[in-house]
Amino acid sequence: MAPLPFRQSYAALPERFYANAPLSPAPAPKLIRLNYALAEQLGLDAEWLASPQGVAMLAGSAMPEGVDPLSTAYAGHQFGSFNPHLGDGRALLLGDVQDAQGHVWEVQLKGSGPTPFSRRGDGRAVLGPVLREYVVSEAMHALGIPTTRALAAVKTGMTVLRETMLPGAVLARVASSHIRVGTFQYFASRQDVAGLRILADFAIARHYPQAAQAPMPYLAFLQQVIAAQAKLIAQWMLVGFIHGVMNTDNMAVSGETIDYGPCAFMDQYDPNAVFSFIDERGRYAFTNQPTIALWNLTRLAEALLPLFSEDEEESVALAGQALEQFGGLFHGAYFAGLRAKLGLKTQQAEDETFFHALFAQMQEHQADFTNTFRSLSDERVITGEYVSDTLNGLQPWLIQWRQRLTQEAEDAPAIRAENMRHVNPCYIPRNHLIEAMISAAVNNDDYTLFEEMLRLTASPYTKQAGMMRYTQPPQPEERVRYTFCGT
Repeated sequence: MAPLPFRQSYAALPERFYANAPLSPAPAPKLIRLNYALAEQLGLDAEWLASPQGVAMLAGSAMPEGVDPLSTAYAGHQFGSFNPHLGDGRALLLGDVQDAQGHVWEVQLKGSGPTPFSRRGDGRAVLGPVLREYVVSEAMHALGIPTTRALAAVKTGMTVLRETMLPGAVLARVASSHIRVGTFQYFASRQDVAGLRILADFAIARHYPQAAQAPMPYLAFLQQVIAAQAKLIAQWMLVGFIHGVMNTDNMAVSGETIDYGPCAFMDQYDPNAVFSFIDERGRYAFTNQPTIALWNLTRLAEALLPLFSEDEEESVALAGQALEQFGGLFHGAYFAGLRAKLGLKTQQAEDETFFHALFAQMQEHQADFTNTFRSLSDERVITGEYVSDTLNGLQPWLIQWRQRLTQEAEDAPAIRAENMRHVNPCYIPRNHLIEAMISAAVNNDDYTLFEEMLRLTASPYTKQAGMMRYTQPPQPEERVRYTFCGT
């Protein structure tokens, strides 16, 4: 038996919650990368995972004794249209493990082949999106943003038809769970109140055990999910991250970022930036993310209504009161984050106007999002001795900012700058460099840029010698308009 401490907690739920998925053997599995540090954290035997038997499991090709993968059922609103039959169409849940701190983590394969939920799809992933999710999810983790993690990337040795024939790959990823808003919608759409209650109890025990002690546990659960999502979306906005497809089946109730498809970090600031090719109306544009999060949470609240009260009107009123908290929670977290990024410690009535003025000037002058905030984290900029090229055009706002700093506690400029550098990264996985990394891997089987980007973004707040090109915005001809999930 393989040295894997996997349990399959989800299999203890009723059979209608999942489907047992057949394996789709890969002809020639090859390990691209194993996240040794994460494997160690999870108590997994990294040496075994890197062995031929381990790689076969990570490719979804063959399972050792005691590992019985399944695919979970869920529904979801996709671009606003409800589909009651989604589910893990290309994912296998291998099981869950408990780390040394007692936290439970699920290990899932993404792109390993068709499942009972595939809906005529091939269930495969291609190499480019697998590498993108590996890099971006690990970068998000290094930035301190709740996210699924990448455990391994494996080439399958087969080609997959998309626009052209592309090399197939599988991502092994880790999350505290893969329960989505759409999972609750699945049971609600079937008027399966018993299933809803079982799912809610499972999610509460896994993620929000304190809610079980509340007078109304299911309402407390909704409130906890709302708070977690409000904080998460604020964290996205503070680093210029665009998820790309915030469907309800892509929102985890754990408050972790999940399902990296056409995701991206902004280069030049544009509140209307969109990276999904099919998002023609900008539903999931950068500036719309808080609104869409609330829309998704409203769908969760609707699904949970039967659990709040036998009186429907009372349930609706309770849900409405909970949802009304989202705006304050989001703006509280977002504005606090912006104050930290700008070296401010006190809250003032005109803060929102002050922030909007900065973003308006950034948009007007096409300022780079990441570099603007990093450039402000310079003692010489704080004192007015120096203005970098990145900040050209922002001088009217810089005058206001320095005046505002004089109203703060008398922190030395050097200390203020250092504190700002702890929250303003110099490195993000920039879109054009990700595309160059993918091109080298797909066309030349060269993972040098992949490894370099992982090393760099693992320490996003620390400037590293010889890595200037990773801070440079793309030239006009290098700009990436759209990214793809590889489905």
